[in-house]
Amino acid sequence: MTWTNRLRLFLGFVGVLLLVAACTLVFNQRQTEVTSVAASIQAQEYAVGTDYGGTVTKEFVQEGDRVEVGDELFQVQSLQLQQDIDNDVISPDDTTSAYTLGPDGLMTFTAAVAGTMAKIDVKAGGYVQSGTELGTIDRANSLFVSSNFILTPRDYERISRGANVDLQLPNTTVLAGTVRQITVETDVTGQAKTTVEVASTDLKDGEYSGLTMPGTPVDATLHLRDDGPLAGVSDGFHGFMRQIGL
Repeated sequence: MTWTNRLRLFLGFVGVLLLVAACTLVFNQRQTEVTSVAASIQAQEYAVGTDYGGTVTKEFVQEGDRVEVGDELFQVQSLQLQQDIDNDVISPDDTTSAYTLGPDGLMTFTAAVAGTMAKIDVKAGGYVQSGTELGTIDRANSLFVSSNFILTPRDYERISRGANVDLQLPNTTVLAGTVRQITVETDVTGQAKTTVEVASTDLKDGEYSGLTMPGTPVDATLHLRDDGPLAGVSDGFHGFMRQIGL
């Protein structure tokens, strides 16, 4: 083999290596999809709280119960409330969408929103401090997905509100969603730990054999903006130049 042929063979080998490296860089750095490291269905929460401390005398609901607006939830008897009524600080006729007042400092808390009683913090017979919560309602028709992703700063830049997200339920059903809100925290390695809130009209309470409910784990696939096949090579080159100070 002549030196000319050897040189051509060498140059051809180098050319193939460069082509493979460029394709690998494009694939690794500029993927158009990224899968969540964790994701689950959530609901908007409505806290049931009290401005007066007292003893919980009755529970009208249990965790998991469906409630409608106006349904009774708890009764709390408060000595401080009774004293305020006696001193004309508050009138027994003062009521809101969240509670009504009765004799002997009795407060009856009602549901201000429809939904599911997700949590009860104080049982009947227990004492609740003023300014604390009695329970939490998962608001009806408010489901969304909270999903976590690990992204490079460049891939984080390629997310936008309204971007498409595929949501896969545990039974492999795939629902369509869109990015509603984005929050990010960048760690010391430069990775963007991104939380994406995903809205979907397909997320309806109790659908798909009860899988669409708060707490259900899902797989979320986020579609990133596609900047073209050469974007990865360009990003890699500019990143290298910054590292060497040029």
